[in-house]
Amino acid sequence: MAVFTPETRGPLAGVTRFHRGIGGAESNVACYLAGYGHRVRWVSRVGADPFGDHLLAEIAARGVDVRAVERDPHRPTGIYFKERLEGRTGVLYHRAGSAASAMSPPPFPSPSPDGVAGEAARSGRVLHLSGITAALSASCLALLRTLTARRPGRPVVSFDVNHRPALWRSGDPAVLAELARDCDVVFVGEDEARQAWGLRDADAVRAALPEPGLLVVKRGPEGAVAYAAGAPSVEVPAPRVEVVEPVGAGDAFAAGFLSGCLRGLPMERRLRHGHVLAAAALTAHADLGTPPARDHADALVALDEARWRGLRLAAGWTEGARRSGTAGTEAAR
Repeated sequence: MAVFTPETRGPLAGVTRFHRGIGGAESNVACYLAGYGHRVRWVSRVGADPFGDHLLAEIAARGVDVRAVERDPHRPTGIYFKERLEGRTGVLYHRAGSAASAMSPPPFPSPSPDGVAGEAARSGRVLHLSGITAALSASCLALLRTLTARRPGRPVVSFDVNHRPALWRSGDPAVLAELARDCDVVFVGEDEARQAWGLRDADAVRAALPEPGLLVVKRGPEGAVAYAAGAPSVEVPAPRVEVVEPVGAGDAFAAGFLSGCLRGLPMERRLRHGHVLAAAALTAHADLGTPPARDHADALVALDEARWRGLRLAAGWTEGARRSGTAGTEAAR
């Protein structure tokens, strides 16, 4: 989606100048993974309009393959506006009838179901999906049911629940749990699980979702806990962060964790990479923060327990580290 962030604080009615950027759960994850040096393809649908042009150019510039993105000549690219209020960030969406909301199985409206979009959805090591897409339309939900269905040769399917109450006013968020049960890696916030399903804590979430081989429950500033089949749970605290804006932090966390999975890292380091990329998002006004260089992130993730718990990440820490070439912790303090 195209994102418009006000240059000043206050209600949108009084704002006259905005910064245009990019956003969207799946594309955010794709951009962060590409920033970590992974080969990534984004599969979606945008309008054949200037906002669609902007999205494709910006996402491609971040190293993501966008050749599988289809252009819709009849429906617009979705957009949303942020509202910078005192102590919180509001959002105003304009995506009803958008190109993305018209996605449907098999995998997308296309002259050939085996075209580039279909191939992209089948060929990667990991296919990452978002519960936001499931809420956009009946056809989008059908698409996610198709992509999460267990079948021979299916890639590892990663699913971020991404419960947004405003999107489920006329639907039942229990469908998000149904989708999660068919996935291999699942991300959900403890607060989301409480609001959507009435589950009180991380252990209750695991009890309700025993099927995924790997379940990650995010606990906000307290950290995150991972449940892997046949292994003890692993909990890692989050570093202290100077929060500029929370939007996009969950996507960044998922990308960091998935990077650790792709690299075969131990569970603790996967969670730490999630926290490091989440901190990049939390310390930026844009949905997409500047990711740290991977060697810098690796150095932070390798800190001993005491130094990790003492880590402080301030606004601008990733840009400063990239400029200085620092791979240690001093640029992050």
